[in-house]
Amino acid sequence: MKLIIGLGNPGSKYHQTRHNVGFMVVDQYVGTIQQSFKLDTKFNAEICLTNINQEKVMFVKPSTYMNLSGEAVYKIMKYYDISLEDIIVFVDDINLDTGKLRLRLSGGHGGHNGLKNLIGLLHSNEFKRVRIGISNNPNLQLDHYVLSQFGKEEMIDISIAIKHSQDIIDQFINETPFSDIMTRFNTQT
Repeated sequence: MKLIIGLGNPGSKYHQTRHNVGFMVVDQYVGTIQQSFKLDTKFNAEICLTNINQEKVMFVKPSTYMNLSGEAVYKIMKYYDISLEDIIVFVDDINLDTGKLRLRLSGGHGGHNGLKNLIGLLHSNEFKRVRIGISNNPNLQLDHYVLSQFGKEEMIDISIAIKHSQDIIDQFINETPFSDIMTRFNTQT
């Protein structure tokens, strides 16, 4: 089974905020395949379990708020016995320009509390992740900035990043070597 995780905060208050770009990616993909998320209280997450090209795939949006995202992912991985090599995480990154993508096979949390929690609970940083640039605004307090919505111009770049992320998901599901996916998308954006 493949586990495709979007990080973000639950609730309409946070819908389409910068910090929720991971949710935006999985929401878009699940909508495209005409599926929907359902809250699973056992896992503290909204999940969509489906089959794509004969592969069982679970899309996950933790409902624990960003800083505790790892709890939901850990429970799901343990319950379904999913290995680290079969997960990919989509997450925002203030250190990248808006809409830029950086794919990594592993790495640190870079100050991102959702990744920090995930790494801590999984006892590993050896999982694939796609960092989606949301830029930074030094004139705003960081928590206010990441919880703000994108401007119209920024949404153009974010929409392109989400489209590329859909392609990344397809290739991940189809077992394309992640090094090949990284080569394509790290140089393209």
